[in-house]
Amino acid sequence: MTIANINDFGRDEVNFKWWVGNARLTDLSGRLLGAHVAHAGLIMFWAGATAISEVTRFVPNVPMSEQNLTLLPHLATLGWGLGAGGTVIDTYPYFAIGILHLVASAVLGAGGLFHVFRGPAILHNAGGFACLFHYEWNDAKKLGFILGSHLIVLGLGAFLLVLKAMYFGGIYDSAIGQVRLITSPNLSPTTIFGYLFGFANGGWTILGMAAVNNLEDVIGGHIWIGAMLIAGGVWHTRVEPFPWAKQLLIINADALLGYSLGGLAFMAFVSCAFVGYNTTVYPVEFYGSDRIGLANAQFFLGVIALAGHIWHSYRARLNRS
Repeated sequence: MTIANINDFGRDEVNFKWWVGNARLTDLSGRLLGAHVAHAGLIMFWAGATAISEVTRFVPNVPMSEQNLTLLPHLATLGWGLGAGGTVIDTYPYFAIGILHLVASAVLGAGGLFHVFRGPAILHNAGGFACLFHYEWNDAKKLGFILGSHLIVLGLGAFLLVLKAMYFGGIYDSAIGQVRLITSPNLSPTTIFGYLFGFANGGWTILGMAAVNNLEDVIGGHIWIGAMLIAGGVWHTRVEPFPWAKQLLIINADALLGYSLGGLAFMAFVSCAFVGYNTTVYPVEFYGSDRIGLANAQFFLGVIALAGHIWHSYRARLNRS
């Protein structure tokens, strides 16, 4: 493994354009981590500020779908502050969640600033725990370790929903119009993985996963997803990619960004079907019956992500070493 040297980057003769963004940090693992953390802080800030803004203008006797709300419907779906029939009886949980996101954004913002101004530009130079997350593009094992760490975090996120649904208050069930605990999630692999191939509710449907019509399958699916993500994450943190994988996959900055954008596009397109047609995950009480505008927005974002995937994949092939 060849360790990058900070003196190799940012020289005067390198004329970076304004639009290259974090590309200038490609080989500066510490600086890129700072940008990564700061970006997460911005997302947290948006979520917190938007939630609080929506609480201040929320009208209890008007359906959520008619109030142009973005985040409160999602929080309501999770069972916060609801009474019978999906009626919002307490907006304090929404406010508290918004404040928690603002606090988290401040912590993440501070972390981002630290890594930009005080932390080592290259994590390998810091030693200790930080050194674990230093990467080099010619070190597939370390890149696998970083990938595995991300997968584990995503798996834990899936299990947070499972814990909320099963033990901490439950989630809203549109079939009965109230919040309930999901005490017996469906873990049948035939049922759960059948959705991937369009087999649902005793037949075949083009909606695939979006055809799910009960919360037992939803939470069971998240248990499977969480377990697979964590298992895959542990595998990647401990096992170097196989030779065939190194031959098949391009490994450079553009390629990894392209893979990420491709996954984001896939999720956006899948969510279109859920938003447009699924009333179990997107209850009519909170999202209304006409969701074509929401589905179109998801589709548009998916197209943008797909375009980014194609662009960066093309660049990755041009720069393949």
